[in-house]
Amino acid sequence: MTGGIIQSIGVGRFLDWGTVDSRGSAGGIVVLWDNRVLEMIELEKGECSISCHFKNCEDGFKWTFTGVYGPTKRREKENLWNELGAIHGLWNGPWCVAGDFNAILSPEERSRGGSFNSDMRRFAEVIEELQLKDLTLFGGPFTWSGGVNNQTMSRLDRFLVNEGWDCRFSHSMQSVLPRPVSDHFPILLEGGGLRNGPSPFRFENMWLKVEGFKDLLKAWWEGDNFNGAASFVLAEKLKVVKTKLKEWNRDVFGRVEYRKNVALDQMQFWDAKEKINRLMVEEMEARREAREEYKKWVLLEEVTWRQKSREVWLKEGDRNTSFFHRMANAHRRRNNMERIRINGVWKSEENGMSEGIVNAFKTLLSNPGDWRPSLAGLQCEQLQRPDADVLEVPFTEEEVHDALVGCSGDKAPGPDGFTMSFWQFAWDFVKEDVMRFFREFHEHGKFVKRLNTTFLVLIPKKMGAEDLREFRPISLVGSLYKWLAKVLANRLKRAVGKVVSKAQGAFVEGRQILDAKMGFGEKWLGWIKWCISTASFSVLINGTPKGFFQSSRGLRQGDPLSPYLFVIAMEVFSSFLNRAVDNGYISGCQVKGRNEGGIQISHLLFADDTLVFCQVSQDQLTYLSWLLMWFEAASGMRINLDKSELIPVGRVVDIDDLVLDFGCKVGSLPSTYLGLPLGAPFKSVAMWDGVEERFRKRLTMWKRQYLSKGGRATLIRSTLSNLPIYYMSVLRLPSSVRRRLEQIQRDFLWGSGSLERKPHLVRWKVVCLSKKKGGLGIKCLSNLNKALLSKWNWRFANEREALWNQVIRGKYGEDRGGWRTREVREAHGVGLWKAIRMDWDLVGARISFSVGNGRRVSFGGIDGVGMPLCAIRFLPSMPYRFKRKLGWRMFGIPWCKGRVIGDEDDKVVWTETKSGIFSAKSLYLALEADCPSSFPFSCIWKVWVQPKINFFAWEAAWVRETLLSWQTSSVGKKHRKVWRGGALAYFLDGLEGEKSFSLQG
Repeated sequence: MTGGIIQSIGVGRFLDWGTVDSRGSAGGIVVLWDNRVLEMIELEKGECSISCHFKNCEDGFKWTFTGVYGPTKRREKENLWNELGAIHGLWNGPWCVAGDFNAILSPEERSRGGSFNSDMRRFAEVIEELQLKDLTLFGGPFTWSGGVNNQTMSRLDRFLVNEGWDCRFSHSMQSVLPRPVSDHFPILLEGGGLRNGPSPFRFENMWLKVEGFKDLLKAWWEGDNFNGAASFVLAEKLKVVKTKLKEWNRDVFGRVEYRKNVALDQMQFWDAKEKINRLMVEEMEARREAREEYKKWVLLEEVTWRQKSREVWLKEGDRNTSFFHRMANAHRRRNNMERIRINGVWKSEENGMSEGIVNAFKTLLSNPGDWRPSLAGLQCEQLQRPDADVLEVPFTEEEVHDALVGCSGDKAPGPDGFTMSFWQFAWDFVKEDVMRFFREFHEHGKFVKRLNTTFLVLIPKKMGAEDLREFRPISLVGSLYKWLAKVLANRLKRAVGKVVSKAQGAFVEGRQILDAKMGFGEKWLGWIKWCISTASFSVLINGTPKGFFQSSRGLRQGDPLSPYLFVIAMEVFSSFLNRAVDNGYISGCQVKGRNEGGIQISHLLFADDTLVFCQVSQDQLTYLSWLLMWFEAASGMRINLDKSELIPVGRVVDIDDLVLDFGCKVGSLPSTYLGLPLGAPFKSVAMWDGVEERFRKRLTMWKRQYLSKGGRATLIRSTLSNLPIYYMSVLRLPSSVRRRLEQIQRDFLWGSGSLERKPHLVRWKVVCLSKKKGGLGIKCLSNLNKALLSKWNWRFANEREALWNQVIRGKYGEDRGGWRTREVREAHGVGLWKAIRMDWDLVGARISFSVGNGRRVSFGGIDGVGMPLCAIRFLPSMPYRFKRKLGWRMFGIPWCKGRVIGDEDDKVVWTETKSGIFSAKSLYLALEADCPSSFPFSCIWKVWVQPKINFFAWEAAWVRETLLSWQTSSVGKKHRKVWRGGALAYFLDGLEGEKSFSLQG
């Protein structure tokens, strides 16, 4: 590229540049910079990239930029990945990589979709191994269009940055610009600040670790006396404590980072002085105090960043502050709002955005005042009088305290600013006022309305959300109201199952319907009405509360009561559908079985996902649309037709006409319901692409270099291992998918990858053992899959009244006793249950029977699960005579001893738990391999030290074992393995307060 062309682009003599020549019509790269702003220190060129190491002229800040043009051929792409790997090791510090990578990370980055393939997987691996992150793209999901009439679109261009860049420019964002001529859209990376306003008060959980803080709180709480209602007194005391906390934090506690740096300077001062002269006793004591002070502030800093990051799975005390800081910044960037589209109109000015958002939610949460039809005569399940009375009994101190303990102390606070950790910490001296508040609410059913204020937080449903409909409003309620609602919810959840039909399976936020008579008492209804009708809202926009308005409809997602109230509301919809089926307006779906009987299903409800089955009939769809309109009028809940689909099963000729009349779009199988594939081939590996993609997306957020190995192990146990559980609870995990998921976990744990190989010091089979057996407690996916699928076999034996059980029983039949289905021999359409039924022996070998009325257990023969039974008690219908006197004897069947219980139903008992109830955990542990030696569990994991030290001790023990190998001694013709790891001891250095670890052979 000539200098004349470059000069025509920019700023004349102040413009410098570097280029990589094109190959034909593709492959050229040019990087330009203003030499008044940037000084180029070094420049490296490759076949597919050009890298410049810069220094800012103003402040001397050094950083690296790499421009790329990715090849289209797979084997040539490896050249680009290797070039980037070399640059990664060449310069330290902030790094930004940008260009046309000719690669995408997921099917979502391509307009025609598709499946997750090896090229996407490789690109994701490279980003992870280079410790880069992909910033959210605003302005549109794609950066390139082509093909016939530009119908194909992809995201080929992007900026990638490392943690050094992200820390320096923590408010960076990339966006798509208008495209003038090229087939690529230009993208812009901006490093400006996020919009911020005054933030509301938030209680810092780190204060709880300050010595003497509890005494301060108690003095503030008891320092002022107020007269009036109990709720008023609590509100006033919270106001006083909030004011005192602000003053104390400003005048006494101070800024954590500043106090930490002061202590660090003191440590460095004494260390420097010691290099010149030997320290005196007083000086050594001063250095020790400075070190203790520094440790204290480091811990407090970690606690506060952990609270802000919401990564509560990882404990403080393991020096993961950088990780917590990074996650907190990621949350801020994701939730930051630069502009928003409301009803098709863009708002970018701060006042315009605030006004538009507040007005939108004020309208949404206001009652339009339309006519509401009566639900008189609608048949619903009813509570019995004793069950309704239990809901209204006085609140006990134990009940209130249990609800408090059940609340997470790290959740984001509401308008009062207090976390539940505050109440848990202060329970000793606040319980008298709190119990007075609960007694007052029980008697009068009211509290002061300011306790029921709410912050609405807008959480994006997807990356790059810019339309108001793409945000999920989450309610942050006040701590005292949350406590009360938790107590009420704990009562309601014990009763809600008695008024809900079998077609319902879960709950989410929604609208209240208590018009139908379900047997709830007047006092209870008054309590619930007060809780939901006195709510008021402000919307948090970029961390600042905007607006204030009352709501007259809707439930709050974040209120502990909302899930159960929504279930009750949807029971009315279920009753509507049942009546429509009974009267022949909707046909439902007949699930046929081997005996051609089967069961009829008209609908399934789970959370806010609803499936309604009907025939391909214009009349039935018309009736269904009328029913939905009637339900909307009665409840205020409107069906979102934009998200609704009409899915044909089989060939439907006039589907377009039916959809046009109904007002939604056409779907197709396979589809997704409740996050699981619906109608997909059972053994399809592509079904698991989303799971692997979620694995990799998590790892792009959780960079391993900012976590200790102990933190990485905790992450894998608490999050990564749990990501596939939902799928594995229903589907058999393909071995190829299992190997890939385990590879991702192994590389993350040991810091390895294809660009940088690191030794895996302990076999993965050992890592997946429980801690007592020498492992890290990370789940073995194959055993976990078996345990989760086996739960269905247990549930089939016990949940005969459940809807799913009736469907399976009708389709496949059942063996004598009904403990299991018959063997599944069909070749097509049965893979799901066939895979579950194959593992029956895992359950059958670990059960015994609790014999009641004997209707499901045969006597003197073989029972329904293939186990011999003896006659262990006489039945009234059995004639019996004896030639000699006999006594009761249990013989040959130890598993039925002591399990004869009158006239109750026969039951199966799980022998792996004390309760006799199946748990996937107990079966998983039963399937787990034994450790070949007696591992020194206690001296590694029972010692109270930082998790990274526990991990180091575990790692050292196994590495030593690997190096020393096994000592094999002959015992007859057998060999036994003896642990030679030696004694592991932890020593506490009393003077310095340090923890050290040693291995003794």
